[in-house]
Amino acid sequence: MSLPTATLGRTGETVTKLGYGAMELRRDVEPAAADRLLNSVLDAGINVIDTSPDYGESEEHIGRAISHRRGEYFLASKCGCLVGDQAPARPGPQSHVFTRENVRAGVEQSLRRLRTDHLDLVQFHASPSPETLAEHDAVAELVALRDEGKIRFLGMSGTLPNLPGQIAMGVFDAFQIPYSAVEREHEALITEAAHAGAGTIIRGGVARGLAEAPAEMPEQYRQAIEARRERFARVDVSDLLGDMTPMELMLRFTISHPDLHTTIVGTKNPDHFAANVAAAAKGPLPADLYEAMKQRFS
Repeated sequence: MSLPTATLGRTGETVTKLGYGAMELRRDVEPAAADRLLNSVLDAGINVIDTSPDYGESEEHIGRAISHRRGEYFLASKCGCLVGDQAPARPGPQSHVFTRENVRAGVEQSLRRLRTDHLDLVQFHASPSPETLAEHDAVAELVALRDEGKIRFLGMSGTLPNLPGQIAMGVFDAFQIPYSAVEREHEALITEAAHAGAGTIIRGGVARGLAEAPAEMPEQYRQAIEARRERFARVDVSDLLGDMTPMELMLRFTISHPDLHTTIVGTKNPDHFAANVAAAAKGPLPADLYEAMKQRFS
């Protein structure tokens, strides 16, 4: 069974509704295991891979493992992350600088690590405000990099409260937005972004499989993950599962959003990856079940 696809907004790119988020490859992954997993991602038909300079060794793994298959995937990374010797061991929301110099340094570093001559999409990380971007003339640097052929499209990893203003800027070809049954704050903004012509890339669509937050994760991220787990635990969905696992129900809920183009789900566990592919291949939930889930988690 093949994966469903969509057009990523005005980019015109056809993308699989299930993409691969490479954050889990940031550390403690043997190169051989990363090579097998990344090649299995492409072998499964997934054609979207999302990474970031903030994700430790992720970009290096991708470059080593699948750069020879570069024509098979739409490659997205981030900018604004501190690079080189400045990069913190555990990036947080404050460890981002949106000067033109740092934006360019990040893209150049990503190109080297990913062993490619271009990135399909570069997204501002950590949802900087339109005012912050204007202060540093940051968008102009991405435009310059696009004109040089080093990137193809401009993107934003956006969240409230800045996302409405970012959409209104009209300069971004795609937005990466969090959304799942237990995190619906941006539900209407996904539609707003899509109706403005942008591609929509959804993260957090299975809420990290509802697993506990890693101990080493920064505290504010741990709190957000635990809050999502608690929301799910408070709602009984046993009568909605049928033959689905909770993970399948969550993932298929996410891809049921009518204005979602792709959702990036990350894992370094081959069995979890296979389960994600099998769930996504079944497509959106039936309309009545999608509405029932929205009612339960309203």
